[in-house]
Amino acid sequence: MTIPFCLASASPARLTTLRHAGVDPRVVVSAVDEDAAVADATGRLGALGSEDVALLLARAKCEDVAVRLEEEEWDGVVLGCDSVLELGAETHGKPADAAEAVARWRLMRGRSGVLHSGHWLIDLREDGSGATLGAVCSTTVHFADLDDDEIEAYVATGEPLAAAGAFTIDGLGGPYVTGIEGDHHNVVGVSLPLVRELLEEIGIPWRLLRAAG
Repeated sequence: MTIPFCLASASPARLTTLRHAGVDPRVVVSAVDEDAAVADATGRLGALGSEDVALLLARAKCEDVAVRLEEEEWDGVVLGCDSVLELGAETHGKPADAAEAVARWRLMRGRSGVLHSGHWLIDLREDGSGATLGAVCSTTVHFADLDDDEIEAYVATGEPLAAAGAFTIDGLGGPYVTGIEGDHHNVVGVSLPLVRELLEEIGIPWRLLRAAG
């Protein structure tokens, strides 16, 4: 028996990571306006830490997709994820444009940041727990000390514009990450050990997701 599993994310890297671990989820992309969600939460709760932002957005995406799946009486589990980079006292998501990506890398080079990935699960199974729960996984990332020409060449590839923190570890940005402390998959965007632990909390062994669709 396998349990249907849905990834509420447009990230190809997250999907690839899950597939490499033997899970082939259904993909439904949320319609969450991230800036508006953060602004609303900040207005209600005050300043948010980087971990709070990651978990807030992961939950919002998961809930948005779960509502749509409930309408079609889909019987499975939904996972939402979001990643941000904490550098100093600032929280960074995807850069808005190339100029911002270049500026970001000039701040990052030769330094270390913390990549926070929020994970949120909702159990929509008819005979399931009905649970909604989440957690954040954080990984320290050490960046190479790049010169301006190398930064501009990397940004010109377009890859940093689609990545939280303006870098990847599993793509063209790999040579510019000199080391990490923590879960490698978390930097890609989804912590497999954390997802396994969240599933166990609602009584689902990881093995029941393998080959699920």
